[in-house]
Amino acid sequence: MRENGPVTSATREPETPAAALPPRLIATDLDGTLLRDDKSVSPRTVAALAAAEEAGIEVFFVTGRPARWMDVVSEHVHGHGLAICGNGAAVVDLHGGPGAHRFVKVRELARQNALEAVGLLRDAAPGTMYAVEQTYGFYQEPDYPKLHMETPDSLAPAEDLLAPDAPGAGEPVLKILAYHSDIDPDAFLTLARLAIGDRANVTRSSPSALLEISGPGVSKASTLALCCAERGISHEQVVAFGDMPNDVEMLTWAGRSYAMGNAHPDVLAAASGRTVANNEDGVAVVIERMLAEQQA
Repeated sequence: MRENGPVTSATREPETPAAALPPRLIATDLDGTLLRDDKSVSPRTVAALAAAEEAGIEVFFVTGRPARWMDVVSEHVHGHGLAICGNGAAVVDLHGGPGAHRFVKVRELARQNALEAVGLLRDAAPGTMYAVEQTYGFYQEPDYPKLHMETPDSLAPAEDLLAPDAPGAGEPVLKILAYHSDIDPDAFLTLARLAIGDRANVTRSSPSALLEISGPGVSKASTLALCCAERGISHEQVVAFGDMPNDVEMLTWAGRSYAMGNAHPDVLAAASGRTVANNEDGVAVVIERMLAEQQA
């Protein structure tokens, strides 16, 4: 690795051929990355995103959040207004503002796959509780804890929520949320991946034992790759930021990638560079340096 400027844990820069290519797209996670712990976007970060777009670099928000939780950044998307939500399950146009988001691309989890995943994980980890995230609906089991901002549309066992005659059966399933109160989060992730196999993609973004189950091959990285291909952008021209296991594939795929100072160990290992923590505006630090290098 090459270290530029004062040597701190925050300023490790990737030494790769991609580092010499002008970036065309910034892909950043939200929670624990772009957002501070109080879920705010700092003025410094807002200014850095605006400066990047003024320099002709697209900014994509790439998050595990559903579309309806994107209001926190809607006012900061400037010209493009696109976000990859649900760990790659949907690409959403945020131009309309709160309550008017439009789905541009949906990569759903087939209900049969979802049912099989739920059953296999129930057998492997008794006591697992589930919620179902759809394009326009959120449903959960009665015992599923209150982990999210909203009240569920209905309460029922996951098998009933995924049945052909379930409420919201006409809307695509984006992901299943699986929670366990007693298992270590990383151990739960490993267990679920082994149990579910190729029926679905399993990851996590929460510090608790909360897993996110998407369609086979659906991830932040794979959907970002599709969006970049549509724009003629190569992975070498992408700069990515993240902090949790659901960011690992994206950070590995991007030409330049940065783990936040507060990142999970797997993310620190996957990223080619490192920046300061989210509460210290780590994304803005890198963008500012990157733009200054381009102008030099």
